[in-house]
Amino acid sequence: MLAAFSLLLLAPVALGVLTPPRPLPPTLPRLSRALSEPLVHRPTGDPLPSIDTLYTFDQLIDHTNPSLGTFKQRYWMDWEFYKPGGPIVVNTPGEENAENYIGYLTNDSIVGQIAQQENGASIVFEHRFFGLSNPYSNLTDASLKYFTIQQAIDDLVNFAQTVKLPMPGGDVVQSGKAPWILVGGSYSGALTAFTMSNAPGVFYAGYASSAVVQSIVDFWAYFEPIRQLMPANCSADVEAAITYIDGVANSKNATAINALQSSFGLGNLTHIDDFASALRSQLWNWQSLTPDSGGAVFYDFCDALEVKNNKSVPASGWGEASAVEAWGKYWKDTAYSQICGDGNADCNEMGFFQDSAPLGKPSLVSRLVVPSGDERKCQAMFPGAFSTPRDPMSNATNAAFGGWNMKVDRLFFANGKRDPWRFATMSSDLASIKSTTMMPIAESNGFHCTDMISAYGDIDPTVDAVQKAGLANMKTWLASWKPSTPKVDHARRGGRFARRNAL
Repeated sequence: MLAAFSLLLLAPVALGVLTPPRPLPPTLPRLSRALSEPLVHRPTGDPLPSIDTLYTFDQLIDHTNPSLGTFKQRYWMDWEFYKPGGPIVVNTPGEENAENYIGYLTNDSIVGQIAQQENGASIVFEHRFFGLSNPYSNLTDASLKYFTIQQAIDDLVNFAQTVKLPMPGGDVVQSGKAPWILVGGSYSGALTAFTMSNAPGVFYAGYASSAVVQSIVDFWAYFEPIRQLMPANCSADVEAAITYIDGVANSKNATAINALQSSFGLGNLTHIDDFASALRSQLWNWQSLTPDSGGAVFYDFCDALEVKNNKSVPASGWGEASAVEAWGKYWKDTAYSQICGDGNADCNEMGFFQDSAPLGKPSLVSRLVVPSGDERKCQAMFPGAFSTPRDPMSNATNAAFGGWNMKVDRLFFANGKRDPWRFATMSSDLASIKSTTMMPIAESNGFHCTDMISAYGDIDPTVDAVQKAGLANMKTWLASWKPSTPKVDHARRGGRFARRNAL
């Protein structure tokens, strides 16, 4: 059963001392909301419960073995604009506590915008094994074997087909009786696409933002949008510093290696590849950029390398000596305290190890940083699941859910040109995927999941255009919806994955 054990994303481990950080997972931006006035149902004027009212659904622990029983899966909902016949719009934030995403119920997000436009109800649905939606009260290997993409898909399907929602008429709006729309961003964007591909018809339409649909073990291309779009002088100096660091590492001179690591405050690390791996941390801050982020942490790092005496250098940068010295000082003064904390990994089904570029290509990351190093960390974090380091089953995941080859009707993909995850999405430069009427692919100048937040459309007209295109497609598609009885062959799907997991 080893291969059935799925860590999917973000399995936390407490760190007593600094250890090399793990690859950054694809996550949805948080959106909380403090309400200043009571909500009312717009069509009737009746008062509504607060959007932070918690509801639970009795979910199957194992969809292939219902005899194991159920657990309480949490969700929140709002029906401010709902009229009978309107859609049920579901968002699962994915790999975080869903309490931080209640704002997605409102028109502050694309989820709420769809619900408002179509007179629908909105739901935030917590992913199994996150927040308090836990099948078991522990995170042992035996429990985590139920932490798979397929189980997460089946959670959404079972919910849509059987839930009785806590709103007037909520007992007769299951999938088929009402149109259901699934919305997600980042990993949950991929889960949206996977669900619609794996269980066609349950969700009539979908909106997938920055959806990482193609599982990739050696995801060196994560850093390509960053390298291409970051300030040229900063990129030049990071590359120069990395070339110097690799030269010292390859010299095998223990004294020089220790002096280099100590100049970054990392002399206590035993392995030079762990030191090189840790330097990715500054680059990962790009993922947090937004249209209104201004002087974010990523640019603070570039300023530390490029600004001297209130003057910045041209595109060529200061050169390796200055870059290494400035980067080391930044690590000791600032970065070290920022990354001490929890680690995470995507060890089993998707991969996404963010490592160095292939030889012959410019790289912001040391050539010492390769997938086997991240796989070793997975094995160290979860020795009961992985007796030896091994590749995640990305090929099996792509074969099961389609990856770049998926064809799904009424699924809208939204991507950002400045998203570091873009190369794993349907807008990847590594694939040639055509936008179609039934599966449109829209791009903005945004970052990761930028189009999920309504306010960013007010700042960036390209984001506004993507949001409007998504809303227009939802309106067009819902106009043709008719009641139906979606049929999902749970036995077939469970059997297929049982065979895959037994490999």
